[in-house]
Amino acid sequence: MIKMFVACAALCASAAVWALPPGTVADWAAKPAHAWAEPAHMMLLDATRAGKRIVAVGEHGIVIISDDEGKTWRQAREVPVSATLSAVTFTDAQHGWAVGQWGVILATGDGGESWQKQRMDISVDQPLFSVLFTSEKDGIAVGLWSLMLATHDGGRTWTKVTVPKPPSGTRADRNLYHIFADQKGALYIDSEQGLVLKSTDGGANWSYLSTGGKGTLWTGVALRDGRIVVGGLLGSLYQSSDGGATWTQLNAGTRSSITDLVATGNGLFGVGLDGLILKQGAGAKWFEVQQREDRATLTAALIDGAGKPVLFSQDGVLTDR
Repeated sequence: MIKMFVACAALCASAAVWALPPGTVADWAAKPAHAWAEPAHMMLLDATRAGKRIVAVGEHGIVIISDDEGKTWRQAREVPVSATLSAVTFTDAQHGWAVGQWGVILATGDGGESWQKQRMDISVDQPLFSVLFTSEKDGIAVGLWSLMLATHDGGRTWTKVTVPKPPSGTRADRNLYHIFADQKGALYIDSEQGLVLKSTDGGANWSYLSTGGKGTLWTGVALRDGRIVVGGLLGSLYQSSDGGATWTQLNAGTRSSITDLVATGNGLFGVGLDGLILKQGAGAKWFEVQQREDRATLTAALIDGAGKPVLFSQDGVLTDR
């Protein structure tokens, strides 16, 4: 399995169940998150910065916070759901959003200490995989079966966006895995069959870009030098230097699936399955590839204040950095 493996193990397993009676997992998911004894050892699927703070999210509604660059962690004091959370984003040190199972969307105004539910649909487990806010008001969340939701009031209301059908497709049914923006304000979404969606008008209209690959893409990042890099299944990696008009396949030197890519100055850092760690320095053509001895299922990464990676996994935060 993959960030469809981990995310879909946690988020997609029940997606085929369209309606569940009371007293099932849907009702459990809607209950407040449990206070765990070792929250940093829970499965974590995404992490981001809230100012100088690091906030990570994962299974059972877990939200953990670090104020010392990942050395110590504590659980958020108030999360209104136990649904697995797959992604988190902040626009500043205080305002953030998290999304996940049952299409849940949570918001915080105090740096992640407490969260409020903005949306949840327990009639169908159509999970959201990613969320991005370009301002405190304007946000987009994406997920299973081309689910796309947009807000222009900070999440008080969310509206479904009609996604166009892909080339040669009869309907918009591709899963949308990760949304990100470049320095010019264009939006990109990683999808299936080597496709990337792009919008240049804040998400009102979308077009499909073909990387030339056929596999699923789980992650992408815009680098400071203008490159767009996306990656996913079996180590697939593609880059574009012209806003996605043309793509070049990169040889990352691995067959392990890539689950997260982050910018490091003008360089690139990535993680994936089987303990995969890959690095590309600024201006370098080749990748440095490592495989952790523990073969950890790595799900996310970010760079700390000293320039070192903080790693997140199916088993929580990895401390041997």
